[in-house]
Amino acid sequence: MAGVAVLGGSFNPIHYGHLLLADEVLELLGLDRALFVPAAAPPHKPAAQLAPAADRFEMERLAIAGQPRFAVSDLELRRSGPSYTVDTLHELAAGGDALSLVIGSETFLDLLTWREPRRVASLARLVVIPRAGSAFDPEGAAAQKVLREIGVQGGFVHADAGAALPAHGVVIVHATSLPLSASELRRRVREGRSLAFRLPPAVIDYVRAHGLYRTEPA
Repeated sequence: MAGVAVLGGSFNPIHYGHLLLADEVLELLGLDRALFVPAAAPPHKPAAQLAPAADRFEMERLAIAGQPRFAVSDLELRRSGPSYTVDTLHELAAGGDALSLVIGSETFLDLLTWREPRRVASLARLVVIPRAGSAFDPEGAAAQKVLREIGVQGGFVHADAGAALPAHGVVIVHATSLPLSASELRRRVREGRSLAFRLPPAVIDYVRAHGLYRTEPA
C-alpha cells in the first residue's frame, strides 16, 4: 500500500509554491508520491476566472516532468459536473492506496461547506498546512467545531512534534510557504511582467504560447 499525498485545486496556474509544498509533505510524512488533481469545475470558484481545464492539466504535466514521485490525474476532468473532493477520494481509494488530503488551514475551517465533509475525513487523512502569518488556532472554537462535525477523535497531531502519526485523523504540517499566489501571477501576465523563478520554465512557455491570462476575467 502506497502513501499518497493528494493535492487538489484549480492550479490556475501551478507554481513553485505548489511543488515545494508537495515535496515537503512527502518528506515530513514519509509518503511515497504526490498526486496533483486539477479541478475541472471547482464548486467555490467562478469558472470565468479559470484557464481551460485542459490547459491547467497540461501545465501541471509540464511542471512535474522529471519528478518520479509526482503525478497528475485527469480524474476530475473526465467526470462531468462540479469537482467534488468526496467523489475524487472515493475513486482514488478504490486503488488501495493510503490517502492524505493536503489542504490549507483556511480551507480546513471551511470544510463544513464541502459536500459530505465527514465522508471526506473517512476516506483520507487530512493534512492541514497553516499559511505563514495566518491566525489559525487549532485549539480555537472554529477549528474544534470542524473536528467534531467530521467525527475526528483525539484532536490535531503536529507532524513536527516527534509524535507517531495516525493513519487517519488530522495532521498539521508546518511546511515552507513561498510568497506566491496564482492571482498575483495572473496579474503579472496581464501586465507583461516577469514570471521567472515563480513558475517552471516549461509552464512559462506554455502560458505565453497559448495566450493565457492576458485579459481580466469577466
